[in-house]
Amino acid sequence: MFRLGLLVCFYDDLELLDATVAQVLLHQMIKCSHLRGFQAGVQKLKAELLDIATENQTLNETLGSLSDAVVGLTYSQLESLSPEAVHGAISTLSQVSGWAKSQVIILSAKYLAHEKVLSFYNVSQMGALLAGVSTQAFCSMNCKDLSQVLRSAVSQYLSDLSPAQQQGILSKMVEAGDTASGIVEIQGALFKEVSLFDLRRQPGFNSTVLKDKELGRSQALFLYELLLKTTRRPEELLSAGQLVKGVTCSHIDAMSTDFFLAHFQDFQNNFALLSPYQVNCLAWKYWEVSRLSMPPFLLAALPARYLASVPASQCVPFLISLGKSWLDSLVLDSHKKTSVLRKVQQCLDNSIADEYTVDIMGNLLCHLPAAIIDRGISPRAWATALHGLRDCPDLNPKQKAAVRLKLLGQYGLPQHWTAETTKDLGPFLVLFSGDELSSIATKFPEILLQAASKMARTLPPKEFLWAVFGSVRNSSDKIPSSDPMPGCHGVAAPSSDDIFKLAEANACWALEDLRCMEEDTFIRTVELLGAVQGFSRPQLMTLKEKAIQVWDMPSYWREHHIASLGRIALALNESELEQLNLSSIDTVAFLTQQTEWSPRQAESILQGFLDDSGYNIQDLKSFHLVGLGATLCAINITEIPLIKISEFRVVVARIGTLLCSTHVLAEFKRKAEVVFGDPTEWTSPVLQELGTIAAGLTKAELRMLDKDLMPYFQPSAIKCLPDEIFKELSAEQIASLGPENAAAVTHAQRRRLSPLQLQSLQQALDGAKTHSWQDAPASAGPTRTSSSRSPAGAPLSWDLWLGCPLLVLMAKFLW
Repeated sequence: MFRLGLLVCFYDDLELLDATVAQVLLHQMIKCSHLRGFQAGVQKLKAELLDIATENQTLNETLGSLSDAVVGLTYSQLESLSPEAVHGAISTLSQVSGWAKSQVIILSAKYLAHEKVLSFYNVSQMGALLAGVSTQAFCSMNCKDLSQVLRSAVSQYLSDLSPAQQQGILSKMVEAGDTASGIVEIQGALFKEVSLFDLRRQPGFNSTVLKDKELGRSQALFLYELLLKTTRRPEELLSAGQLVKGVTCSHIDAMSTDFFLAHFQDFQNNFALLSPYQVNCLAWKYWEVSRLSMPPFLLAALPARYLASVPASQCVPFLISLGKSWLDSLVLDSHKKTSVLRKVQQCLDNSIADEYTVDIMGNLLCHLPAAIIDRGISPRAWATALHGLRDCPDLNPKQKAAVRLKLLGQYGLPQHWTAETTKDLGPFLVLFSGDELSSIATKFPEILLQAASKMARTLPPKEFLWAVFGSVRNSSDKIPSSDPMPGCHGVAAPSSDDIFKLAEANACWALEDLRCMEEDTFIRTVELLGAVQGFSRPQLMTLKEKAIQVWDMPSYWREHHIASLGRIALALNESELEQLNLSSIDTVAFLTQQTEWSPRQAESILQGFLDDSGYNIQDLKSFHLVGLGATLCAINITEIPLIKISEFRVVVARIGTLLCSTHVLAEFKRKAEVVFGDPTEWTSPVLQELGTIAAGLTKAELRMLDKDLMPYFQPSAIKCLPDEIFKELSAEQIASLGPENAAAVTHAQRRRLSPLQLQSLQQALDGAKTHSWQDAPASAGPTRTSSSRSPAGAPLSWDLWLGCPLLVLMAKFLW
C-alpha cells in the first residue's frame, strides 16, 4: 500500500479488506486531493472504505483513525458522536479540509459542549472547525485570550468566519481597555473590517505596523494622509503595500519629479491595488514630468487621442506593457477600449506572425477581434495563441465563434477527435453545440467531466451543461428504487454519485427526478444542491418540499439544517420563514448570504430574528446589524433612528454595501451625519466609507459637494442615486467623477442629463484631466515620426517641437 503512491486513489479491490486495512488506505488517500478531475471517483472510493473501516465498531471508537474521509459522514452520523470522541479526535478533525457548513456547526458544538466560556487553548485546537463557534461565544471570550487567538496559528481560519462573527471579534477587541493595542493586534483581512470611526480615534499607527494588514480604501485614504503628516520618509508609505490605495491625485501632483520617477516602481508593484482613477492620475503626472520615458500602458489611461503619440518604433514596448495588465480594469469605457484595441491592431498590422508576437501580447490576446483570430494568426503562431486563449475569462460571442471555426478547421468535427485531442481542447468544449458535444459525451464522458470540474467558478452555457448531464446519466447505473415513493415508479432518481459529478449541471434535473430523490441522497448532497446557481424557481420549490419531507416542518429545523440549504432557502415563503428558529444571529447570517430575497421575505427574516431573540431595534449590537445583511433594507424607516449610534458607527461600511431603497438610504444618511457631521464637512475617506449610504444625499447636499470629492463616491452609490437627483450635479462635478464612477452611471441617469452634462460624462469616461489641472493641449505629445504633419486630433511630433523653438514660444504666448 505504501508503495502505490497516487495509484492508491484508484484502488478497487475492496472485497477482502478488513477494517484496519481500510483505515490505512484512507490515510494514504489524503494525497488524492492533488488529483484534478478524478474527485468524484475518489469520493466514491472513500465512502466505500469508510463503510468498511467502521464495520463492527462504533463511530466513536474509529473517529480519529478515519483520516480526511470523515467529511463523508452525514450530519446524523456526526450528531451520534459523543463530545468525548470529538475531543479525542480533534487533532485530526481540525486539520481536515472540505468540511460542509452543517458539519462544522455540529462538530464545534460537540467539542465545546463542556465549555461554559471559551479559552485560548480550546479555540487554538479547533483549526478548520473555528467557523462553528457562535458569534455570541466569541463575544464572551476574555480579551486577553482573544488577542492570543489573533496572534496564533488558528488565525489563518479567521477568513472562514461570517461577517457577523468577524464583527463580534472586532467589537470585543475594541472593548479592550487599551483600545489602540487591541486594534493593532488585528492582522490580515480582518483589519479591513475596522471602522473608520475607530481608526480616527487611534494614535500610534506607522507603516511598519500596517504592512501585514489588508486595508479598505477608506482606511487607506485616512491612514496615508495621517502618516504623511508625521513621517520623515514618505517613500516608506509607498512601499507599505496596501497603503498605496490611499494615495490621492493631490498627493501625486505634489510629488517632485525626482521623487515620483524614483518611486513609480512602488505604484507599478502594487498596480492591482490601484483604482482606475489613481491610474489616470499617475498617467497624467508621468505625461507632465517625463513623457518620453512613460510606461506605454499608461497611455491607455489618458484620453484616446493620446494613443496616436505611440510611434511604430515603440509598438513592442506598448504591447508588452499593456499585455501585462488586464485591459478591462484599466479601460472601463467601451468606446475608449475600441480606440485602444484599434491602436493594438495597428501595431500588429492586423496579423500575428509568430510565437514571439503572441508572447509580447500577454493578456491582450483576450481582446483580439474575431477577424484576427479567424484570419490573422499564422499557423506558426496558432498553437501558442490557443494556449493563451484558454486562460481568457470572458471571450465575446464573435471571438468564441472564430475560435470554434479555427478548431473545426484544424481538428475536424468532434466525433472524429481522439481522447488526447479532446483532453487538450478541454477549456474550449463550451464553444460547441449540444449536437457536436453529444459524441464527446458518449465516447469520453470522464474527459467531459474533468473539463466541467475546472469551470467551477464560471457558469457554462446551457448546451454544455446538458452534454455533461447526458454523459453522467448515460454512464450511471439507472436502477429504479425497489421501494419508490408514490408517483415515482420507474423513475431513476438522482444518486449521490451523480450529483457530486454534475456540479452546476445538476440544474438539468427534471422536477420529477428531484421529487423522487431518496432521503439519504438528499441528506448527503443538500449543500451541493444548495450551491447550484442555475436552479429555476420550480426546482428550488421541489427541493424545499424534499427538505420538509426529510426534516419535517421548518419549525423543527436546527441551525445546521438552515446552514446547509444555500439557495434552496429562497423557496421558503413568508409563513415558512416565520416558523424558523431565528434566535441566533449566526442562523440569520446563513440566510442573508443569499441576495435574492423578495422584500416580504426579507421583512419576515428581520421580524423573525427580533421576535425569536427578544431584541428590540435599540438593543441591536454591531454584529447583529452586520448579520442581518440585506434584510436591514426591510426595516421601517421610523425605526432607523432607534439604532444606537455607538453600534451603527462601527458598521457604516458594511451597511454601505446594501442596495436599499432611496428612503431607507436617506434615513441611514441622516444617521451618518451624527457620526461624521454635515455633508459639507465630509472628506474622501468618509465618502468612501459610506458607500451606498451617500446615495441618500438630497439635491441641495449633492450640489454643495466639492468636485474633488466626486471620485470618492463608490460606484454602487452612483448607481443608487435617483435619476432626478443625479441630474442636479453640475457639469464640473460630473467631469470629476473619474473613469470608474462615470462607467457606473446608469442608462436611466444618462437620459436625464443635458448635452453639456453628457459631454462632461464622456470626459470622465475618457480620462480627461480635471484634477487640479485642465486637460493638456493636444499639441504636447512625444510622437516621433518623419512627417511634421500629425494625424487628425493627435499630438504633434516631439521631434518637431525640439526643432522649432519658435513654435514653443508661440505656444507659451498663446497659453
